[in-house]
Amino acid sequence: MSKPLLLDLFCGAGGASVGYERAGFVVVGVDINPQPNYPYTFVQKDVMKINWYDLRMFDLIHASPPCQYYSYMSACRPELASKYPDLIETLREKLNKSNKYYVIENVVGAPLRDPIMLCGQMFGADLYRHRLFESNRPLKAPQHPEHMIPASKAGHWKPGTIMSVAGHIAPIAHARKIMGIDWMNRAELAEAIPPAYTEYIGRQFIERYYAITP
Repeated sequence: MSKPLLLDLFCGAGGASVGYERAGFVVVGVDINPQPNYPYTFVQKDVMKINWYDLRMFDLIHASPPCQYYSYMSACRPELASKYPDLIETLREKLNKSNKYYVIENVVGAPLRDPIMLCGQMFGADLYRHRLFESNRPLKAPQHPEHMIPASKAGHWKPGTIMSVAGHIAPIAHARKIMGIDWMNRAELAEAIPPAYTEYIGRQFIERYYAITP
């Protein structure tokens, strides 16, 4: 049986895409910005202008719309949040009309419906980085270990603490190690999804809906 095909919308430099590829998907990424470090087939296009009725070839659609509107930092400064797009409701409507399996990812605080939350500690990483995942199919999350180690402020990591992978990340080698990403620059890494998260989700789809053992 051939591998299922996944469309990664707002793909960035491909953190989510790599996880899905490891789970067993063939991946195509779409982003409005050039992504020279994206590791798979890439299409530069405004996601919100895609012909959503012409996605018959794809088995699963993942979408990571811009998160700044929903982030805690923006929530503390309404004038900042208003500068960023609020796309989730419109995106969900389009995904439902596509009649495809889908996953929407975003930060804690985003208006996702019945999401699961994933954390780096669930996968043995020295990383917290909580992210929410909504789907039109049931998803499960691993047990969430208690956070016993304090986290450093973004850009001010100290050995013995958990690094916050955001802002001016240093040292970048440590950030790449805990994120499981070695192909991105600093700015890309700050926005990325750890591949372990989407590999975990992707395997649920592979095993439940495509009857494939990776």
